[in-house]
Amino acid sequence: MDAASCCRVFSTQRCRFPLRRLAAPLPRRPLCSEPTSEPFAASTSKRRSRGPVMAAKKAAQGAKQEEGKYKHTVDLPKTSFGLRANSIMREPELQKLWEENQVLKRVSERNTGATFVLHDGPPYANGDLHMGHALNKILKDIINRYKSMDKETLNALTPIKLRQKAAKFAKATVTTQMNSFKRFGVWADWDNPYLTLSPEYEASQLEVFGQMVMKGYIYRGRKPVHWSPSSRTALAEAELEYSENHISKSIYAAFKVTNLSNPALLEEFLPNLCLAIWTTTPWTIPANAAVAVNPELTYAVVELQSVLQSESKSGGNQRKLGNMLSSESRKPFIIVAADLVSALESKWGMKLVIQKSFPGSALEHCRYIHPVNGNECSVVLGGDYITTESGTGLVHTAPGHGQEDYLTGLKYGLPIVSPVDDEGNFTAEAGQFSGLSVLGTGNAAVVKYLDEQCNLILEEPYKHKYPYDWRSKEPTIFRATEQWFASVDGFRNAAMDAIRRVSWFPSQAENRIVAMTSSRSDWCISRQRTWGVPIPVFYHVDSQEPLITEETIEHIKGIVSKKGSDAWWYMTIEDLLPEKYRDKASEYRKGTDTMDVWFDSGSSWAAVLAKRDGLNFPADVYLEGSDQHRGWFQSSLLTSIATTGKAPYSSVITHGFVLDEKGFKMSKSLGNVVDPEKVIVGGKNSKEEPGYGADVLRLWVSSVDYTGDVLVGPQILRQMSEMYRKLRGTMRFLLSNLHDWKPENSIPYSDLPKIDKYALFQLENVVTSMKDSYENYQFYKIYQILQRFAIVDLSNFYFDVAKDRLYVGGRVSFTRKSCQTVLSAHLLYLVRAIAPIMPHLAEDVWQNLPFQHILDDGSVAEYVFNLKWPVRNEEWLSVPKDDVDFLGVILELRSEVNKILESARTGKLIGSSLDAKVYLHAENVNTVSKLKELASANNDADALHRLFITSQVEILPSLSEETKSGVSNAGTFSDERTGNIWIGVTRADGEKCERCWNYTRDVGSFLDHPTLCARCHGVIDLPPVPAAAAVS
Repeated sequence: MDAASCCRVFSTQRCRFPLRRLAAPLPRRPLCSEPTSEPFAASTSKRRSRGPVMAAKKAAQGAKQEEGKYKHTVDLPKTSFGLRANSIMREPELQKLWEENQVLKRVSERNTGATFVLHDGPPYANGDLHMGHALNKILKDIINRYKSMDKETLNALTPIKLRQKAAKFAKATVTTQMNSFKRFGVWADWDNPYLTLSPEYEASQLEVFGQMVMKGYIYRGRKPVHWSPSSRTALAEAELEYSENHISKSIYAAFKVTNLSNPALLEEFLPNLCLAIWTTTPWTIPANAAVAVNPELTYAVVELQSVLQSESKSGGNQRKLGNMLSSESRKPFIIVAADLVSALESKWGMKLVIQKSFPGSALEHCRYIHPVNGNECSVVLGGDYITTESGTGLVHTAPGHGQEDYLTGLKYGLPIVSPVDDEGNFTAEAGQFSGLSVLGTGNAAVVKYLDEQCNLILEEPYKHKYPYDWRSKEPTIFRATEQWFASVDGFRNAAMDAIRRVSWFPSQAENRIVAMTSSRSDWCISRQRTWGVPIPVFYHVDSQEPLITEETIEHIKGIVSKKGSDAWWYMTIEDLLPEKYRDKASEYRKGTDTMDVWFDSGSSWAAVLAKRDGLNFPADVYLEGSDQHRGWFQSSLLTSIATTGKAPYSSVITHGFVLDEKGFKMSKSLGNVVDPEKVIVGGKNSKEEPGYGADVLRLWVSSVDYTGDVLVGPQILRQMSEMYRKLRGTMRFLLSNLHDWKPENSIPYSDLPKIDKYALFQLENVVTSMKDSYENYQFYKIYQILQRFAIVDLSNFYFDVAKDRLYVGGRVSFTRKSCQTVLSAHLLYLVRAIAPIMPHLAEDVWQNLPFQHILDDGSVAEYVFNLKWPVRNEEWLSVPKDDVDFLGVILELRSEVNKILESARTGKLIGSSLDAKVYLHAENVNTVSKLKELASANNDADALHRLFITSQVEILPSLSEETKSGVSNAGTFSDERTGNIWIGVTRADGEKCERCWNYTRDVGSFLDHPTLCARCHGVIDLPPVPAAAAVS
């Protein structure tokens, strides 16, 4: 969560959009006349003929007049849309276009659809953006755009000064993040974001808190919580980071048994009987109140015998035997879990001989001497947290320093001792250890004391997972303090029911939130910080009883809504109290605790969704990283359920973390950090760190399956850049071949050639699939569709066969208009399909549109985001199944023909494919009929030789051995739908047309133009098109 807010986009989306004065449109880019070697989508092979284009190009570059005398009759593609994106410069221009012309505001105002709300997490001022931010915010923006179409010394600072500095820092960071998000191409109402430090937000948060108080869900209690000595505050689970490499000083210690609950059981071992415990927090020993055992486990009294020399030296210098084992005095009998005897023998380096076994329940109420203060303590029965996976099977229990210990303590009425202050130092209650740091010298002092008293069995370092403060990056402790809690048990069942009614993406995310919510303890919502929203409570000076009522909360909420939460610190108690309590103001003091930041963010649904005009509650979507199952997703759920009884969201989308190309976590020390800003604008060395622009970064986001961890690095970004370039080439081909197109020239669908109907059939199916993927938030499938269809399929087939009729078929010919009808449909569909993912490319295409597109209301679509998602076209889907199937077969047959043509070219029989004639012979009668129909098509577009890009195709009624022997380049296509089809390739019949390079027998039939074929002869008398920038 970061510098953004709840979003409304277009007809169905609520977003924070830039609302600024209307400005003049951005001027069109200058016409591009720089020749490029690859102007369109890539051609399929070397064999493809570009004769007319090459001839015209040679003439334009100064070739002899005779070689290019028909160049003005060739309809070359023309566009000002360059193949080079120049994204570093062009994208900011387009963003300025959107901002100055208030595009989002205007589009939103035109929208009459239902509201769609994607609620963005509150701003988190945590520094510059990284790739995780990019993944998160771009995913949100893709959804929004689609839905639119459907360190200082703290003691030197007073509380107010500290809060002012914190607010200044937060606002500056939010501004920095906003500017970076804008460059990502993220649309939002950046002039009106919601901030958790705004008075209206804080008042809404106090309202939520007040409702929970009135419902009895908020209480004050003393129990162990995660405490950060470095930050001097309690922490929530979501404010912790777990280090996998933390090393603790672990010890095995023995507590001497004094009294038995069942003397007959173990009396024979007194007075030399001890309980063995293991702990990784020796500093908690002074707070020990009991030793817990598992009643279901079997325990044993073991006798310590000879030292195992091979074992006693294991562990190196870091491992130290205590005086209990190393002294020459008599060794005591030790009680441990029977299943751990073997492991402890190896660990302690001693031979352990079992003298007696018994169930754990038999130890309950046995008494032992506290190793530090000498008091008698009791053995108690714990739960299933006591296992034989490690330790001794007996657990040192300090209710003031652990959750399980605390619950066991409640059961037995044990004292909650926690002799540790806010800074993590022992208090006077710890006696001789007073003033020592529990994570440093105090811990070592306790171990030393235990050894001096012959209570220490073994000391060794222990590497394990350990909680750290997410801000200070320092280790935390468990410490019992007076805190404010939310009783989750009061509404847990309702929360669990609500979870089941929410849609989770991916579906397994539900299991995670269920596990975390069902097992969580009460929520500690108080923090010992100066900054934040205060817990609005007054304490009686003498009794310390809290004063917190509906009246006091409402009064303070009203003050905060006008003056902000700083008022709690600078206003007098008399002014902060309601009228009825003011005469007793001198008897009270203000509380100094503030609310957990997760209570802050968890109240955003109330402060934003339920308060801002045009938004609705619950939100349609929450989207964050998977770590928010224990953070914002959960805190929002709990506050909403507690106060409204329903979840604040209908759907939740989670994404994984961003790793480098090898799957490693990014780290500055490893040098594998990918900076999104450098991805967009480049680094100091443009060769090593080229700038790709925001759309390439957004394309990468769309390409990954974000439901798991995702990879990014230089090689992946280069692949994305190449994909972008090819897609841009596809759009350029469409634009350049519509340079003279007018919508009124469209050919009615019923009159279109079969190949054009088939192209529209494919387009409609592809766009439908893309819509489904958008609706299901599966953007990687859209990327795959774009890669396969818009780049490969169109280039390799439709664009390839279209070039002949586009360039030399005649400017006003039926087949050219028919093709342009299809190309315009592809352009209008694809530009909308790519707009949510690559908005800059889509807008750049639109600003170079060679014709006007009229909207349903009769206005001109000036910007691409004026467009709606295309309505499903049932007519385009009406192509008979037989035709669809057979044209699919023709495409497969064409691939086989291409192989044979390539063989003929390699054998020097032909140069380009237009030098060839293809012979086909099929045995299946139905296949023969369909092939003949295409071979003799009434329109030039459906003709087989046009689909194969050869000069002729002949369907042979029979196939003799003589015919086969006379064709050196041949092959067979086999398919169960058509049977076997023999393919042969020879030189084409007739002469080569100078203009279109097709071979025909009618070349030479026209005295005025003896080098032209009949088709070309019929179109060359058209007047030349006015000069314009041609794609070369």
